Amino acid sequence: MILLRTSTQSVAIADNRIVAVGPDAEELGITDVVDLGDGLLLPSFGDGHAHPVLGGLERQGPSITDQSTVDDIVAEVARWATENPGDGWILAASYDPALAPDGAFDARWLDAAVPDRPVALRSRDYHAVWCNSLALQRAGITRDTPDPRLGRILRRADGSPLGTLLEWHACDLVLDLIPAREPDDLVAALEEAGRVYAAVGVTWVQDAWVEPAMVDAYLLAVERECLTFRADLAQRADPDRWREQISAFDRQRERCQRYGRDLVTARTVKFFADGVIETGTASMLEPYADVPQSHGMPVWSPSELAAAVTAFDGERFQIHVHAIGDAAVRAALDAIEQARAANPDWDRRPVIAHVQVADPADVPRFAELGVIATVQPQWAQSDPLMTELTIPRLGPARADRQYPFATLARLGARLAFGSDWPVSPADPLEGLRIATRREWLPGERLDVAQAFAAQTTGVAWQAQAEHTWGEIAVGRRADLVCLNGDPQHTSLEEILVTGTWLSGRRIYAALTLAADVSRCSPSEE
Repeated sequence: MILLRTSTQSVAIADNRIVAVGPDAEELGITDVVDLGDGLLLPSFGDGHAHPVLGGLERQGPSITDQSTVDDIVAEVARWATENPGDGWILAASYDPALAPDGAFDARWLDAAVPDRPVALRSRDYHAVWCNSLALQRAGITRDTPDPRLGRILRRADGSPLGTLLEWHACDLVLDLIPAREPDDLVAALEEAGRVYAAVGVTWVQDAWVEPAMVDAYLLAVERECLTFRADLAQRADPDRWREQISAFDRQRERCQRYGRDLVTARTVKFFADGVIETGTASMLEPYADVPQSHGMPVWSPSELAAAVTAFDGERFQIHVHAIGDAAVRAALDAIEQARAANPDWDRRPVIAHVQVADPADVPRFAELGVIATVQPQWAQSDPLMTELTIPRLGPARADRQYPFATLARLGARLAFGSDWPVSPADPLEGLRIATRREWLPGERLDVAQAFAAQTTGVAWQAQAEHTWGEIAVGRRADLVCLNGDPQHTSLEEILVTGTWLSGRRIYAALTLAADVSRCSPSEE
């Protein structure tokens, strides 16, 4: 039994649970006391939409995330190639698509640094791939290669491939050639993700896009006792084969229920309804301002999306739909409405993620249909991506309707915050600062209480864990975070995470991981 004590609060923990709070905790006479000084103890943060495996894998290749010019990215790729000789693929992710006009990156820029090894770099939004010429060559992409159904090959004036591939089927022309990651690499990525999350106070994550090898990695990390966060895994529904996926997804759900040890579940199915505005592939009700003949690139037809959502809902999977454009948001809402009408009632809690642009007529439907809006507050700001790519594509009227957080809350919708890491940093405090400051479109600003609720109780509701987590109360899981001050009385710019606990075990202290955090190690087999 341990006692966590701040200047204003005491919490007693035993057997992974909170057993007493306040004076009742002090009266237990616990001798194992952790003095947290003037800190503020809260239920740990949740992340309602992220990609931990991808975030961890980014640490295994060239570091291109924070590079501020194309030349800097190319130099970093060249450095990594020199330090890691061989003939294998060079892989990295999260380059800033705003660094090149219209997000169009040329293969020849990478050829200058690495002409003799295939290079594939994923954009920060993971909806584009920038390749060198050898990667294009190996994929057989030439001037005669047609654009696939769900994708686009950017081209030079003479029709030859430029080096940038947009969306699923185009990106997969290259990505499908890359050798599968070794299980130990994926487990190491989860270990790295755990370090990142512990440092920012996150203990539960909706992994919003997993493939079968990732499920295996999660369960292997559980077996090795080195997974330091809880996760629900969203298996991705493929519009071309979703019917055959139903039984496979159910088997994976059962595996996680059997072997996940209260850390890993697989209750969710992920749908990509569209792409992103920056590439012109988000699905819009009205044409793009810069390309009047285009409404974007819906991944599913509305009828097929509704059929698939209804089928998976009927199997009692939680629905989680990526919807950026207003047409995608409408299609997702329509699909959920049809599933509700077709299937017996159950505690479904469907999620629509991102909700960048929603038609005003559709915003009230979130509350009416019980849909959780899992939104990314870090995106709701004026930055180069917004000013150079997004707004010119949307035009001013639609640009002013982006990220309607306050409107959704006012109309009774449940909000849950997610980072979409590694698309954005994993730190919830960064999103909380933006959501409450909201200098751009301030009418959609949230107050501190609303924002913190979206990061804690909102995500706990999404996780269907509101009775076990999300509140400091007797009987709740001892998944906790300590801040260095009270955000109601201290500027969020000054707030830091000073400690994180998972099931009562401290996994982060100050700026250093606690010594008792287990480490993954490669299998000896």
